[in-house]
Amino acid sequence: MPATLEVACTSPDCEMDMFELHYTYDMSDDVGVDDFVCPYCQQTDCLEAIEL
Repeated sequence: MPATLEVACTSPDCEMDMFELHYTYDMSDDVGVDDFVCPYCQQTDCLEAIEL
């Protein structure tokens, strides 16, 4: 099963609280939260991985 990454946006000005990224098998193993932007506020420095 491909990896799933749960991400939280911690920007106080953003309305997005969390979202999931569903990878394909072609996604490199070293891809992480730093490689993405928030789909709502377009910021990168406020994203944090949610550890379950």
